[in-house]
Parts: sequence; structure tokens; C-alpha cells
Amino acid sequence: MAGPSKTVAAIRGNPSPYGLLGGCVEVVDVTDLHELNGTQMVPLSCAEAHTWQRDCPPPAAPNPASKVFDRPGVCEFDPVTVYAGVTCSTFGMTQDEAFIHVTETIRMGEQRALEAWFMVNALCTLAAGNDLTPASGALQAAQGIAALEGWLAEHYGGQGVLHVPAGAAALLGCCNVVTRTRDTQCPETLMGNGVVFGAGYAANVGGATCAQAPPGEAWIYVTGPVRVRRGPLDLLPASEAQSIDTRLNDRYVLAERTSVIETACCEAAAVRISTCC
Repeated sequence: MAGPSKTVAAIRGNPSPYGLLGGCVEVVDVTDLHELNGTQMVPLSCAEAHTWQRDCPPPAAPNPASKVFDRPGVCEFDPVTVYAGVTCSTFGMTQDEAFIHVTETIRMGEQRALEAWFMVNALCTLAAGNDLTPASGALQAAQGIAALEGWLAEHYGGQGVLHVPAGAAALLGCCNVVTRTRDTQCPETLMGNGVVFGAGYAANVGGATCAQAPPGEAWIYVTGPVRVRRGPLDLLPASEAQSIDTRLNDRYVLAERTSVIETACCEAAAVRISTCC
């Protein structure tokens, strides 16, 4: 058959269900926009509990010389804005069509962009002093998970979140290191820790200097619970006239959203694993 091709509707995908904005992490749509300037909090349950023998003489209350009193710290979290822009001829798209395009780009790409930012700007800094990789080099995947979960149990004592590059997911599923039941959207380990498989974690940085892992290796992390505060999706500009560059007769539109990613206890641990068989 001859003739011009026909324009059809684009294929609409879905973001990965096991990424940073998936079922393992609390996502909060903020109502107070001041939170998008960054947040701070006094972390809970991040200090160590201690024991006291009942047959000892009762101490004066309080008596710092006899019992340990911890001073709570403060965690601070920076905002990050994820955006998508599109440009086209004014004859190519209306402003509404361009808005549909950038909105879909944010819907599909926001999670991956946040993951990459989180690894580079937060995880590797929080874990800078907690690199569990032995001197002999990268561990096997199951060994790496075991090392991180042991650290989490000792330093937090509750359920947390493992942060794993999406490319390593099959390594953890083949030996049932990580499983998923039908009634949850969060893959879990035997210890009950959630696992975020992030495409953006392919940034693959870690260690004291936030260096790239060697070929065939990947950095994985563990944190306490994670919370993402998200602002509204902004579509710019407000008017069609403002979207047009009259010199070039091109249209420019932008979609963006600001988020703040928070972690319990402001601490993390990292380890390098081998991604080879």
C-alpha cells in the first residue's frame, strides 16, 4: 500500500512499582509549601537502649554517673526539583498537547531522577563512615545484604529499607534473598526489610569519596525508614503567549515538582557487591 503514514496514540507506560516512590516508602503530598524549602527533625528511636541490674543499689534519679542519658540530635534534609521540558514548533503542538507530553515525562521519569539524586547527594554522604566492604573486595549479593541487615539491626533495631540498583534485582531473587507476596507492593527480605530496586541507583557511587564502583560491581545501601515529601506538579508558563519564542516561532513548556527525601536517624551503611556470576 502507498500513501502517508498515520499518526496514532503513543504507548503509555507505567513507572517501576518497586522504585523509590513505590510501596516501600511513605510518600506524602505536602499541604504546607514551606516544607519544600527543606526539613529538619529530631529523629526517634535512634539511640541505644541500655540494661540495669535489679539487684544493684537504686541510683538517684537522675544520676548521669550511673545511667546513660542520650542527647537527641537533629537531621536536616535538602529539597530537590525534578523537571521536564519540551520544545516544538507552534505548528507541531498546542500548549495543551505540550503539557500532556511533559506531564507524562515527569510521571515516568521522576522516580529515576530522584533515585539518582538521592544516591549521589544523600546516601553516599550518610554512609561515608559506614562502608562495610571488606579489604578483600566486593561481596556476593546475599553476603552484602546480610552485612547491611546486620548493621541495621545493631544501629537501628527496626525495619528499614535496602537500596539496590535495578540491574541487581535478579541476583537477589534467584536465591530467595528477596521475595514479594501478592498482598504487598514492597519486596522484602527474610528480616522484613523493604527493598527499593531503583533504576536511578545505576549512578553506582559510594564509599568515603562517593566513587564509582569498579566494572562488575555495585554499591547497595541500607537506611532506616524513608519518607518522600512531594509538592504539587507545576506546569509553566501560565499562558500560551508566554510559551512562544516569537523569534524562532517555537513553543517551550515545563513541568516540575519539588520533593524532600527524609531518612530515619540520618545514617546509612553501604557495601559493594559483585554483579558477576
